[in-house]
Amino acid sequence: MGLAVTVAVLLAATPTFVTRGDVTPEADLRREAEAAWTALASRYAGEAGGAPSKAPASITLQKGAALSSQRNGQGRPGWVELRQNTPGVLDERLRLALRHELAHQLLWWACPQSSDDRLFHEAFALAVSGELPAWKEGPYLSLSRAASDLARSPEVDTPRARRALARVLSESASGFPPALSRRLRQCQDGARWTSPLSIDELSGVGARAASPATVVVSRHSGEVVWSEGDVQRALPYGSVLKPFVYAAGAQPPALPPRPGVQEWACGAGLPENVDARTALLRSCNGYFLDWAARGSAPKAFGAWGPVLGALGLTRMPEDMADAIGLRSTVSLSPWGVAQAYRLLAEARPEVITLLADNAARGTLAELPASKALAGVATKTGTVRDAASRPQFGWIAAVDADLVVVMMRPGAMPRQFADEVPRALARARKQAGWDAARVQVLGLLPAGDVEARCPGAGFALEDGVPRAGAEAWAPLASLTRRGAAVCLGAPWRVRFPGGPEAGRDYAGVFIHSVPPPYRPPAGVPTTPSAMKARRGSDFIFRTTRLQYTAGVVSAEDVSLTGEARIALARVVAHNEQHSRHPNRPVCDTTHCQAFRGTVRVRPEESKAVGLAPLKWREWLTFSQGGEEPWRQERPRAEVERLLGRGLVSLRFEAGRVNYLRTESDGDATFESARSLPCDLLRSGLKLPSCPRTASFNGASLVFEGQGRGHGEGLDVEAAKASGARSDVILEDAYGR
Repeated sequence: MGLAVTVAVLLAATPTFVTRGDVTPEADLRREAEAAWTALASRYAGEAGGAPSKAPASITLQKGAALSSQRNGQGRPGWVELRQNTPGVLDERLRLALRHELAHQLLWWACPQSSDDRLFHEAFALAVSGELPAWKEGPYLSLSRAASDLARSPEVDTPRARRALARVLSESASGFPPALSRRLRQCQDGARWTSPLSIDELSGVGARAASPATVVVSRHSGEVVWSEGDVQRALPYGSVLKPFVYAAGAQPPALPPRPGVQEWACGAGLPENVDARTALLRSCNGYFLDWAARGSAPKAFGAWGPVLGALGLTRMPEDMADAIGLRSTVSLSPWGVAQAYRLLAEARPEVITLLADNAARGTLAELPASKALAGVATKTGTVRDAASRPQFGWIAAVDADLVVVMMRPGAMPRQFADEVPRALARARKQAGWDAARVQVLGLLPAGDVEARCPGAGFALEDGVPRAGAEAWAPLASLTRRGAAVCLGAPWRVRFPGGPEAGRDYAGVFIHSVPPPYRPPAGVPTTPSAMKARRGSDFIFRTTRLQYTAGVVSAEDVSLTGEARIALARVVAHNEQHSRHPNRPVCDTTHCQAFRGTVRVRPEESKAVGLAPLKWREWLTFSQGGEEPWRQERPRAEVERLLGRGLVSLRFEAGRVNYLRTESDGDATFESARSLPCDLLRSGLKLPSCPRTASFNGASLVFEGQGRGHGEGLDVEAAKASGARSDVILEDAYGR
């Protein structure tokens, strides 16, 4: 049909719109409805391959009193019910609602065979009404999570379900889902509606063959180290989630195997009674089914259900067969599986220790790759079809620093087990994925620090994950009984006086109270310095690479090239030589400034991959430079640090040497004292260790140059040198 003919047919088929005076202005509303109908019918024709063959003679537009959700749309064929917030005003919200409801009217007449298919009706109305942008506002919603939300509300009658549907619709690269186009052509052909539209059909899941997928995630920071394939696509997972059933169970029983039962065919030499540990390593389906039959097994993954749901599990399992993947009715993406194992490793390290035996006496034993997998915790899963052919093979692997999840279509896990050590080796070509720990935010009252997780946040309470970290909450409460872990995003941390939006912390928080700090005899210190030297109640774990980049950025964000590499090497070295005995480094200038994680730059990546530095002690560094400065401080403030009766001060070799007038009751004398200059510099908040000090009545005038304590690596000098990092470091610390 030509364009002109199509337009003529559409105009001729436009119904008469009738108003009843309860939505105003009536004439404007009718004109809006006519224009909307023409646009909707044109869109239908473009996708269906022809104009609608039928149209109603008239449609009544009226105010809705009690809008029903029991039919497609709100209203019934020939009647559209609307809410008008302000009488006489056709605002954008009302216009969108009108177009949405007219889309339902169009389908009732053009495609009556689909009238009971709620998902199809709602998908078409959302796709053509113009309201998709509004539904897509707000936090990012993954495609797998959207499918999960839709599965929970098949009637699509809640805002959450409509937002999920909008997310699925927005996945179409062409701007209109191919599944809807196919269904509209079915409408135009008058074909029978043999089955309702499904979420999988709408999102394209199952309509194309799966490709291999691999994702490697840091246990510490949670970031994706590398990935290949569609790691966000939710697929049936087989047995790979059995460890979460095991972790959720309380005192799992020992059960006798049942010979001849296929689900108990999990290797030769089963003991008379199989315990849960053996069942997990052997992946004995029969054990888990029989455990559920006894009524003591966890349902829907127990406490781990909310974790898997937050990571995109398409729905909660109805029974144990669903949970352990015997039925391919529930799906999760490789990325979601990896993030779940990251949390499991944090919450239940003993489960990870158990899975480390899998290559020796479990489903990956007696393979050429078994030796290379020694010490790596692994779990396999296989999804089979009705003929027991593998559809998807899964392996999840966890070592000290990384989580690897692989999915291979049409393969058994034992066929690609050798790819796991290769994936780990590829990840470790970039150094710095090992853990770094730092005491953070110790200068603040613990109750002033708040955190929230933009992804899926969990507080671990004695090994049990508890959700609820999406809103700002005191960090102390999140870490009260265990670690706080944010999956899929860095933590955001805020405190009074800090950035309103907070700082990023990609890693894990724990609560750990440091021992009381007692300064050495004769060393004066300010309250702030006392806090810095005491340490913090919060310990933050991230990767060595992320920690190094965060410190370098905090110390000198403008640094580049070999000078940045030199400083990064010092930073990474110092993390291993804490100034706090038996505690991690702190995040203040007492150790190394650290204000959260940042984007890693090539210099930091190169620095952590170089050989460790040869020095075996803390290496000092400062901004340095030659810029002169002059600052004045009240004498009383200086004497609070050095003691009363101050007579003179002299600076040399990184120390302040001074005289004080003292009395023993019978005589007055001058006593000589000496302290590290950095104590005076930090206590008085001077730019660097002074070169001179002079008395000026009730004040002292300090003069110096550069920034920092003036010891070790001079960052400004390093910038100016143009030398390689090795030369810069040897000039700073000796050969």
